[in-house]
Amino acid sequence: MIDYLSKYGYTPDIDAINRALQIIAGNLDKIMCEQVLKDCFSMMDLTTLKTNDTPTSVSKLVNKVNAFQTRYPDYPNPASICVFSNFAPLLKKELTAEGVHITVVSACFPSSQSFIEVKVKEVEMAVLAGADEVDIVLALNSFLEGDYEAASAEIAAVRACIDRISAEQNREVHLKVILETGLLVSPENIANASFLAMEAGADFIKTSTGKVDVNATPTAAYIMCECIAAFYKNTGKKIGFKPAGGMSSAMDAVSYYSIVSSVLGKEWLNKDLFRFGVSRMANNLLSEIEQKTVAYF
Repeated sequence: MIDYLSKYGYTPDIDAINRALQIIAGNLDKIMCEQVLKDCFSMMDLTTLKTNDTPTSVSKLVNKVNAFQTRYPDYPNPASICVFSNFAPLLKKELTAEGVHITVVSACFPSSQSFIEVKVKEVEMAVLAGADEVDIVLALNSFLEGDYEAASAEIAAVRACIDRISAEQNREVHLKVILETGLLVSPENIANASFLAMEAGADFIKTSTGKVDVNATPTAAYIMCECIAAFYKNTGKKIGFKPAGGMSSAMDAVSYYSIVSSVLGKEWLNKDLFRFGVSRMANNLLSEIEQKTVAYF
């Protein structure tokens, strides 16, 4: 089993992290402003991942995104729409909003419990259908057993599949790896999973699926951002961060924005390196900026 913490010279210091988070929480009111909220809006992966999603319901969301800047011309578009892989063809056909990517959850999301061949095939089909970004879940069945090599190999196999197809199509497709931090529990597990995913080829590391009891938390986010900083120091590679699940309010958005700013710096505060996985937050951000209840999405 690889000792990633020694390799990257990082050990989570929970006392120091808690002190830093207290300082961040105490400054949120000073940071919250219209521009920061609009920046957060521009970094959203606007998400619908319900069992009862249908082509009609997904198309309705796409149409709202397509029309968003007609209704709100002074706002940025969200970064992407995130859907199950089977809806990638629909988005490819119907999504016209400028700069909005097609993001899919894939590789047997949310459990990642299947054969690697099945996982890779699903990713392949999604990318061929037009996905710009692919979110997969770390193979916890291997990772929690201590088999880091197997968990890493699965990510690498997906990465190789994405790279092969995107090269054939002469375009770039990003890979986000979901750690499911609520099930990793310990700070050390979160850190090891972060380094493992980045080494194996993740462009982003993401906290959660939103499908378990504990999803994104400030503590997990802080640890993951510290790991991204350590990885960058050691390799020169900038990896993105995506909190997801358990967030809904404008204050939640500003909290994670502040964590990224504090740990990684302002150069990470853009949609190329920072995303929110959100379903309910979009209307709350709009409502906070407009200072009235908005239910556009």
